[in-house]
Amino acid sequence: MAETVLAEVMAELAALEDPKTRAVNERHGDDHGVNLGKLRALAKRLKTQQELACRLWETGDTAARLLATLICRPKAFGRDELDVMLRSACTPKVHDWLVNYVVKKNPYAEELRLTWSTDPDPAVASAGWALTTERVAKKPEGLDLARLLDTIEAEMKDAPDRLQWAMNQCLAQIGIEHAEHRTRAIDIGERLQVLKDYPTSPGCTSPFAPAWITEMVRRKQGT
Repeated sequence: MAETVLAEVMAELAALEDPKTRAVNERHGDDHGVNLGKLRALAKRLKTQQELACRLWETGDTAARLLATLICRPKAFGRDELDVMLRSACTPKVHDWLVNYVVKKNPYAEELRLTWSTDPDPAVASAGWALTTERVAKKPEGLDLARLLDTIEAEMKDAPDRLQWAMNQCLAQIGIEHAEHRTRAIDIGERLQVLKDYPTSPGCTSPFAPAWITEMVRRKQGT
């Protein structure tokens, strides 16, 4: 029965494949052609199915792995299991969804945050920084924010793209959420100039930390 269900779901994912969607996704490093809205609709229909999620992940198929992150039980995974999964998450979207939809809801999230943040693999380290950004915003107690800023100041400028992006998000979040560190966070961003020229669509907030911090604080203050 499990094999039949897996085959049916894989066939449905294949039927959702669209060449134009794939072309767009491949420009961002994601090798699938499934519209994410349709993928979410499929996940909603399937509901939570941990065994199926694990089987989908094992296929190695990008669309199947994205679906797996939506129908799994995040708390059911062990620490080592998540570590192996992250290291095999070869595309940016799978990596991001695994961290945001699974790891963040797992009881080992803090332990993995500490382990991953100093990993020599920049993609793995970026996951650690993403978890740190989550804590900066939602549970900053116990974090040494000044030390985080020291690390960002020393390492962000020359970090590989994905790690640089994650560190920049953490920098912005510190500036947005913690007024006592805001001036320094903006100063670091101004001096490093990371993502200053990043193309930003009209109406969207620039990822350049000083601009991002200033705009989000303005919105919070209602000015």
